[in-house]
Amino acid sequence: MIAIYARVSTEEQAKHGFSLNDQVRQCQLKAGSNKVKEYIDDGVSGEFLDRPALTKLREDVREGIISKIICLDPDRLSRKLMNQLIITDEFDRRGIELVFVNGEYSKTPEGNLFYSMRGAIAEFEKSKINERMSRGRREKARQGKVLRDFQVYGYRYDKESELFIVDEDEAAIVSLIFDLFTQPNTMVQGLNGIALYLTSKSVPTKRGASVWHRQVVRQIMMNRAYIGEFYQNRWNTEGMLGNKHRKDDEKVPMKERPKNEWILIPCPAIIDETQFEHAQRLLSESRRRWAQKSKHPYLLSGLLRCGDCGNTMTGRLSNNWGKKVPEYTDIKNTAGAKAKGCGRRVRAQIIEEQVWEQVASWLNNPNEIAAALQQEKTKEPFETGEIARIEKEIEKTKNARKKLIKLFAASEDGIAEEDIRQELKELTQREESLNNQLLGLTNLLNSTHSTEYNMNVMMEAVQYYLSKGQEELTFDEKRDLIRQVVREIRVYEDSVEIYTF
Repeated sequence: MIAIYARVSTEEQAKHGFSLNDQVRQCQLKAGSNKVKEYIDDGVSGEFLDRPALTKLREDVREGIISKIICLDPDRLSRKLMNQLIITDEFDRRGIELVFVNGEYSKTPEGNLFYSMRGAIAEFEKSKINERMSRGRREKARQGKVLRDFQVYGYRYDKESELFIVDEDEAAIVSLIFDLFTQPNTMVQGLNGIALYLTSKSVPTKRGASVWHRQVVRQIMMNRAYIGEFYQNRWNTEGMLGNKHRKDDEKVPMKERPKNEWILIPCPAIIDETQFEHAQRLLSESRRRWAQKSKHPYLLSGLLRCGDCGNTMTGRLSNNWGKKVPEYTDIKNTAGAKAKGCGRRVRAQIIEEQVWEQVASWLNNPNEIAAALQQEKTKEPFETGEIARIEKEIEKTKNARKKLIKLFAASEDGIAEEDIRQELKELTQREESLNNQLLGLTNLLNSTHSTEYNMNVMMEAVQYYLSKGQEELTFDEKRDLIRQVVREIRVYEDSVEIYTF
């Protein structure tokens, strides 16, 4: 049976006007008969071999169903020379006659050379098209144009001006999300709480879905477009087009380009920059600040840290003469804990009363808040010490890797190569983890820290506190108010330091 193979990709269809019907008709004329079996890949890139119709054609060839194959041009089979040669060799070994409408292919040195040259030219043309398109997109971005509709919640894409325009309805939701996360309220708690709240109020997502997820909320809160900074050319997606044809472990990941290659496109701001930066600080600590509730609630859960060893202090019940007593401790009993802790323990009731007394004093006396903020400016940020510690750990890890490589190079037969590879892999992973921690702390330290905005946030907490009255505040309201004012509490042997925002 005679087979006809035709393919067109969306890009080529738009640029060159290729038509599948035209390809099939010309192939039928070449065959001289309408009694053919058609294999058609519609809208599939020729860069990859794993295509539905081509795969079916190859299977039918192996089963002996096909005796002759007609194709418009070699680049319909593949845009890559190596793939073209793989396919034609596969057909040749089974005695299949391969015919092209545009040019002949013969099993002679001259024919093979001609075929290879055409394949190389097709591959070169594809690369040049991609390069020209990429360069054109970058130049367009540098002119301040938004390349396409990126589906950014809060904005509409105007095709005529090629710019973002504020969508007032969605922008109101963006403002609500930031307010719910950064201001005291009784409606929600953390990212998951905001997602559940928006879902319960039947607010649709950008794509019209009825259910919000915490990751969607997080992405919105981390998007700098809301303060007027939209970046293009940030992500390198080269090679990702074929991911749908690859196995999971072979898929090409999206990579972030160096920051100096990003192209800034100004857009209308929806959120004040100081509120945005305050939200980033809260987000960096949200995992432990909004931890799941335990059976016994702890007022300061997620805020305490040992001042000596740096471990976070979590709540637990300890035995005291047969009685369960709530306490906070820096001891980590979980497998894989980076540091087991120095064993610091403090009674929950004692430290909770101490911290709440200080916070309540600030809330009752707004002038004390201003004084606390001013004093905070004179303190060395706790991030500074952590950065210094992590930098030392990174240096140690690098030195350990160098020593291991030298040891392996000097050894003749005493060390197993597989063991060395495993140790190097673990050291590399540790270094990557430390670098990520360092980046997070550096961003936290360098982020804009507006005293004026912090004062406004605390004054909102004051107003909420005074409107309720201390005696009427519930446990949850007390906890939320503390989190509104306090970013971390350092516990030492004889003292407690409270760090405000």
